[in-house]
Amino acid sequence: MKQIYRLILIAFAMAIFQSCCRNGDCDEIDDFPGSMVVSAYEPVFMERPAFESSVVLSPIKPVINAGKIYVVGTYLFINEKNEGFHVFNNENPANPLPIHFIESPGATDLAIRDNVFFINQATDLIAVEVNLETDRLTVSKRIKETFPIMLSPDGFYPQSIPTNNVIVNWIPKTTTP
Repeated sequence: MKQIYRLILIAFAMAIFQSCCRNGDCDEIDDFPGSMVVSAYEPVFMERPAFESSVVLSPIKPVINAGKIYVVGTYLFINEKNEGFHVFNNENPANPLPIHFIESPGATDLAIRDNVFFINQATDLIAVEVNLETDRLTVSKRIKETFPIMLSPDGFYPQSIPTNNVIVNWIPKTTTP
């Protein structure tokens, strides 16, 4: 009886280890030792001083790469992935009117409380006071490196980050013949 359990255990272990991949993604590239997988994207860097002064209220622009959507009161906010937030007057939900664009390179998320906008801007968390009636925007607080660095869309870390730079986006690599 012990031998039957032992054989079943060995067969089970062999079946489990048969499905393992060395790199965890089970592509054909796992069959070639020493092969290196690289991202199909390259990072877009911004120097930290420019990054920290980059949050501004800009004129409206078209929504191209929409992310998360927020509705607060009569305003509608649409994230333009890694670029900022479109602001719409949503008094008539059948016809929202664009009124501003909050430019914030690396922005991916937004929360609003008492007229303070909390923005996930790349690796930083910033608190922004916005008055949409007077078109004023002020960054009241920045907590640096609150979030991990931005990964590429295919899940890779950058090979290196220049000193005093922040990754604000990833773009597809261009191949030259």
